[in-house]
Amino acid sequence: MTFNRDFNRERVFVIILSLLLLLLFVLSLALGTISLSLTDIVHILLPFYPGHLNPIIAKIIIDIRLPRILMAMVVGASLGIAGSKLQTILRNPLASPYTIGIASASAFGAALAIVLGAGIIGWYGTYFIILNPYAIAINAFTFAVIGTIFIALMAFRKGASPTTIILSGIATTFMFSAATSLLQYFGTSEQVTALVFWMFGDLGKANWIEVEITTISLLITFTIVLLLTPRLDALVLGDEVAETLGIRVKLCRIVMLLLASLLTAVPVAFVGTIGFIGLLAPHISRFLVGPIHRHLIPISALVGAELLLAADTASRLVLSPLILPVGILTAFMGVPLFLYLLFSRGAKEW
Repeated sequence: MTFNRDFNRERVFVIILSLLLLLLFVLSLALGTISLSLTDIVHILLPFYPGHLNPIIAKIIIDIRLPRILMAMVVGASLGIAGSKLQTILRNPLASPYTIGIASASAFGAALAIVLGAGIIGWYGTYFIILNPYAIAINAFTFAVIGTIFIALMAFRKGASPTTIILSGIATTFMFSAATSLLQYFGTSEQVTALVFWMFGDLGKANWIEVEITTISLLITFTIVLLLTPRLDALVLGDEVAETLGIRVKLCRIVMLLLASLLTAVPVAFVGTIGFIGLLAPHISRFLVGPIHRHLIPISALVGAELLLAADTASRLVLSPLILPVGILTAFMGVPLFLYLLFSRGAKEW
């Protein structure tokens, strides 16, 4: 009976959050420097809808807004899932994808690509033209993987306890942050500025290829995580209890760490560092449906997608026609919301 109540409650929240995500999707398509009507959006999303299709509006939606919106949803979902897993395996409500050093490792990879050969050729409006932008993404992802492997090796060598993983993550963060600062010191003013823009986190650079890659990564890791949710539930009960249930705790924790790192590394490589989403989404989801991971993981994905999509929409409207990097807005949005969760009943019962 309790299972049925929990399952029905989760289904209700899935339906509500899905409808809210759909509403945000439509609003984000419609709002911007150029406002679009619902009819314009329907013409694009439903090709067989009768009426004239304006080619300018079609280009705005298909080439500019739709990739950005879909990337916001996929990145937000990825960070939400990664955060919920990390808070469980580390047994720390303050854990997030950026507390284990992945962002710092990615930033160093991007800095190395920019300083040594990304090919910046100057300004175009408010953006830099980069001769080979995928060099930055590939390098950022590569060093995120290197950072993850370093943390995993350190953790596995010392027993893979939550404390060991956190300390390894802190050490990785400081190591790559120092290396990035060294590159900034020797870089030109254009290179340093380009790196700072990358580190802000910006969805405006998203294109269809990047959306496809990030979506495939999310679907694969999401499926694996769903299959491993019973092990995550066992880890909540403590390592000793999990071991009595036949779970290899150290190996399980390392595998979850690697999956969370992959969920973070792919989005970060394309859009830069976007904070607080992976920290807030699991807290909100846990407040809504509780700690059972077969419920928590899907809800964290939906909440993460909504948070980032709402923040990106606001970043395009707050100082329109100027578009703020979404990473700046998520930081401002995250602080008061996190403080509320911290002192609320839901956060205390984590």
